[in-house]
Amino acid sequence: MLNTVYRLVAPRRFEVAFNDIDLNGEQIVVRPTHLSICHADQRYYQGSRPAEVLAKKLPMALIHEGIGEIVYDPKGEFLPGEVVVMIPNTPTQKDDIIAENYLRSSKFRASGFDGFMQDNVALDRDRVVRLPKDIDRTVAAFTELLTVSVSALRRFEAFTHARKNVVGVWGDGNLGYLTALFFRYMYPDTKLLIFGTNKEKLNSFSFADETYLVWDVPKEVYVDHAIECVGGEASQKAIDQIIDLIAPEGTISLLGVSEYAVPINTRMVLEKGLRLFGSSRSGRKDFEKTVEMYEKNPEILGYLSNIVGAVVEVRSIEDMNRAFEMDIQKMMGKTIMVWKK
Repeated sequence: MLNTVYRLVAPRRFEVAFNDIDLNGEQIVVRPTHLSICHADQRYYQGSRPAEVLAKKLPMALIHEGIGEIVYDPKGEFLPGEVVVMIPNTPTQKDDIIAENYLRSSKFRASGFDGFMQDNVALDRDRVVRLPKDIDRTVAAFTELLTVSVSALRRFEAFTHARKNVVGVWGDGNLGYLTALFFRYMYPDTKLLIFGTNKEKLNSFSFADETYLVWDVPKEVYVDHAIECVGGEASQKAIDQIIDLIAPEGTISLLGVSEYAVPINTRMVLEKGLRLFGSSRSGRKDFEKTVEMYEKNPEILGYLSNIVGAVVEVRSIEDMNRAFEMDIQKMMGKTIMVWKK
């Protein structure tokens, strides 16, 4: 089966390439319908990654957040037209201790090999998860980002002590919003505090108990545990404030990605007996848990629709560039490409 792939060959330049999908194997063929642009995609598109990284990675099809419809399943377990979420993490081995998303041997779409900007995608059978039939597809498009939050929260449960009276989330962007939302449903009895830098964005956290601008936090405020979703150059300030406000023997979950080393006040980490752990990407179990939460708490999808930004129909390479350029200009929200290829 001849397939068309839309690869980034240089910053801001997509080109068409072709590959062949073998229909005689066991892989499932999915036609992408809704793709979501991520910050990682933008770093490649804008050429903001180091030159040696770009030289190694490109040409490559972008996008690791997406859903699609089944085109072909050689075993007939999925029917043509069924809606599924595609899992970008692609393990090549199994480990009884280390999760698939932390195995150094695992591959990840749009970071080393082609992502979902294709007419059709061939996936191993365990790399798709069935979605509810009536799900809002523009929201479901960024399910992968939600699974990152769910994965971090599953680890949060394993690493934190039993006292979870007050938990703080630092970061008022997309990742902070999604992580805080899922935390609310997973820990309904915990007092949830949000710390950010934009009052308008903080107003969207209507499900939280309290929101604070980071430069205007009352002295009596504290947290038992904290989740950092800031990333970038602001990571250091966020982590410093967390260390100041967290109770002794608390746990700090780190989700924000930074291109540079972030200094940490280890003296106070030692003095308070704190635990820090990082989370990155996700695996099949996290996708299954996320879809389960969609089904059990359908109102979540209403909250998630609040962060849908631009929705762009894509029929050509010009449309692809337009979607990425629009995404650059947004203040918040996810840019969704409705893939009409």
